[in-house]
Amino acid sequence: MSKINKKSISALQHELQDATAEQIIAFAAQNLASPIFASSLGQEDQVITDIIATGELDIPIFTLDTGRLFPETYDLIAETEARYGLKIETTFPNTGKVEEMVREEGINLFHNSIESRKRCCGVRKMEPLRRMLGTSNGWICGLRRDQSPTRTEMHAIEWDAGNDIPKFNPLINWTLEDVLAYIKKNDVPYNPLHDQGFISIGCACCTRAIEPGEDIRAGRWWWESPEQKECGLHVVDGKIVRSKDL
Repeated sequence: MSKINKKSISALQHELQDATAEQIIAFAAQNLASPIFASSLGQEDQVITDIIATGELDIPIFTLDTGRLFPETYDLIAETEARYGLKIETTFPNTGKVEEMVREEGINLFHNSIESRKRCCGVRKMEPLRRMLGTSNGWICGLRRDQSPTRTEMHAIEWDAGNDIPKFNPLINWTLEDVLAYIKKNDVPYNPLHDQGFISIGCACCTRAIEPGEDIRAGRWWWESPEQKECGLHVVDGKIVRSKDL
């Protein structure tokens, strides 16, 4: 069923550049044999979940449980499943690899160095993601262009060379204000930590609230410089969208 390959990406980027989020998600559902949505349970991803659920689209939803999420994130999984009558598949890291990593570098190794932080993200996020994407021929995620300096050149569709499948970013042109307006209008459930200054929410140990005037991703890995603030989930042409530290 898939009509999308690496050679077609450039033309599709042009075709979808002015499409709505609903149109982009529907396009993925129509043109992929087994699309999948990777949700971090952030505000953007809750918008996409609402679009998938209300549109009755056949797109499975999964999330990565790193083992270090906020309690509020777990509560949101349950609330979202109940609200929409759907199941969010929860994927976990390999227990043996987590134990080995902690034994060698400590429970909070991500503070030791960039390399150690990358290792933690790799074990807790990258490997489980690759495992899930191995069941699909294209994935959807909630990236927005104005979230980070590492994302300014991204499009509504990219070729994920690391996983050799297309990746759809239906909210790529949205602002945070667009996201919040959609959530309010459609009464979409969201993490209450967002109301406490947590704009981008990941692992509890690597996320803090931001101060007024700070960049919206300042609360993620706040001890690192902005161009390094990617966990590795999002790649372009086989490289993590964080080129300066590769």
